[in-house]
Amino acid sequence: KCDWSSDVCSSDLSIELKALVEQGKSFLISGGPHTGKTTLLNALLSESPPQTRLITAEEVFELSPDVPDMINMQCRESVQAGEAAIDLRRLVKESLRMRPTRLVIGEVRGAEALELLIALNSGVPGAASIHANSAAEAIEKLTLLPMLAGENFPLLFVKQLVNRAIDVVIHLAIDPISGKRKIEEIFQVAKVIEE
Repeated sequence: KCDWSSDVCSSDLSIELKALVEQGKSFLISGGPHTGKTTLLNALLSESPPQTRLITAEEVFELSPDVPDMINMQCRESVQAGEAAIDLRRLVKESLRMRPTRLVIGEVRGAEALELLIALNSGVPGAASIHANSAAEAIEKLTLLPMLAGENFPLLFVKQLVNRAIDVVIHLAIDPISGKRKIEEIFQVAKVIEE
């Protein structure tokens, strides 16, 4: 366990996390509300190699990593007649036309999980945050959220997408005694060989 209040981590863990980004691994940052998911996501994305083209899709702009080449996209509600709403699902689809070297969704909580998984299975590494009580629950939730898209496909298909798409889950929590935010676990997703 690593205490990272004030954005401080042990040097070993810091090196391990930076390596995830440098090696182009896809990762989820999970945790409850106010555990620092966006803060850690910004910090890790700021470690991207300089040639990285980062495309972000969010409902509300929260991500602001320090990278030279970044396109931020935000959802739009339909406010006037004739103006179409733009949701996260559409933003994820459109992002693939923008030559990303990493795709980031600020927070996955709905049917956009399907588009994210399909995008990550097209060779683009990604990152996202997700509300969950543990790293294992984050994977379970990411497996169930695509069902909200209403598509007719088997659960096994989605499990295989998740298995191929996500490399690591970093789970955050708040210490109940000290109130400090911490990295509680780093969960490597086992890659299942399919026959």
